[in-house]
Amino acid sequence: MSSSGIATKDLKRRLGARVVRTDEAARRAASFDSSKIPFLPDAVIHPRKEADIGVVLALANKFRVPVTTRGRGTTLTGAAAPLRGGWVIDMLGLNKIVINEEAGMTHVQAGAKVADIQRAAEAKGWFYPPDPSSKEYCTIGGNIACNAGGMHGGKYGVTRDFIVALRGFLPTGEYVEWGTATKKFSAGFNMRDLWIGSEGMLGVVTGAVLKLIPQPAARWTLLTSFRDETCALEAALALFRSRVQPAICEFLDRESVLCAERATQRTVFAGQAGKPVILLELAGSKSEVREQSKTVLAWAAAHATAHRVARNRDEAEQLWAVRRKCSGAMFELGDAKLNEDIVIPMRSYVKFAKFLVRLKRESGLHVPTFGHLADGNLHVNIMYHRANRAETRAAEKAVQLLMETVVALGGAISGEHGIGLAKTPFLRIQHSPAQVRAMQAVKTALDPRGILNPGKMFEVFHVWKHEKLAVKLPWDHK
Repeated sequence: MSSSGIATKDLKRRLGARVVRTDEAARRAASFDSSKIPFLPDAVIHPRKEADIGVVLALANKFRVPVTTRGRGTTLTGAAAPLRGGWVIDMLGLNKIVINEEAGMTHVQAGAKVADIQRAAEAKGWFYPPDPSSKEYCTIGGNIACNAGGMHGGKYGVTRDFIVALRGFLPTGEYVEWGTATKKFSAGFNMRDLWIGSEGMLGVVTGAVLKLIPQPAARWTLLTSFRDETCALEAALALFRSRVQPAICEFLDRESVLCAERATQRTVFAGQAGKPVILLELAGSKSEVREQSKTVLAWAAAHATAHRVARNRDEAEQLWAVRRKCSGAMFELGDAKLNEDIVIPMRSYVKFAKFLVRLKRESGLHVPTFGHLADGNLHVNIMYHRANRAETRAAEKAVQLLMETVVALGGAISGEHGIGLAKTPFLRIQHSPAQVRAMQAVKTALDPRGILNPGKMFEVFHVWKHEKLAVKLPWDHK
């Protein structure tokens, strides 16, 4: 029997067969995430309590068994796929949420769904702003692992900005706490922030203390249309210069709008089919929203070709339909896409818009783009047909050029998805050899046996060269 087999047998003896699953159905279900590239693990662990994870890691470290931690597997990068097999820790059973009304904090376990945290906070008059599109499915542990953001990032910040403290286990199985449930903490190295965004490679997060803010008293939604992408981005910059900070500022280029319009069979603005749009939401006190809405309406009159205000929340939801439909509707342009969540500094918005025109022309591919203008996090979707070898090669070249251009413009290759497997070919575009060595040194120091999520981030993996499972996940846009 292999060392992994011996370790699995011992683990099952310690925690029980209900906790340690080795049947094929359980292993296959945990073999892939939203990247849909499968790697079969030897066992799947469903811990009953946080202490179980210490037992798992101590044994894994002793026998050098690879360990991958997962929530629902909504990550698009392959970060939760067990590349080296071994054991998968499924965190969904650890999902407690406790709201501290006085302190404006919530104590959560890693398996708690983000939408459940938001609802629990809202019921007590508080607000947890980070809102990835998969929030009805994704877990806070996964959000911490990749430092997830969402549409509220520009005004409120991302997951890191709301983490007060973390707890969990080192690869050795030793329990640790990084920070306390206090508003100030300056006692030693900031290991808390080192774990945030580390994609489960430095330790296993089992719980967190999150900061909450008061619920906005008012919201106001406006949809605007523009002649072309350059005009839209120049207008957005003009808005930000007026010191208006929207809670949400979503941009959709012409291709994204056309796809959404065909999917909904409705034109966003009559007589302006396929025009790029910006969807804005203001949030805050009633007086703040009232005053800012005047500024925004004057801005729309000066820059937009058309605009429409939502008179109530039902109308606001109707305006949001175009944003929600665009991603799934893109598959009319190809049966595969490279979805890149790049970040562009505001000073480079117009240059980037012009680059996208050139990228589409030179690649011959559709590249619908949408995203969060308030923080520069854009989702560039390179669409192609997987069976068409010419298109596949064009997509490979296009994504390489995209990443090189993003970094040259002072941006980032990922704003909220992380590196995982999908971004590994581009890590060294973003980081110098010295920076990569420093990150690898941290990994070696905290995980000397290399058991946590091995093969991720530093080893190059080309996702487009691997067959994907033909499976529809609950959170899929298509």
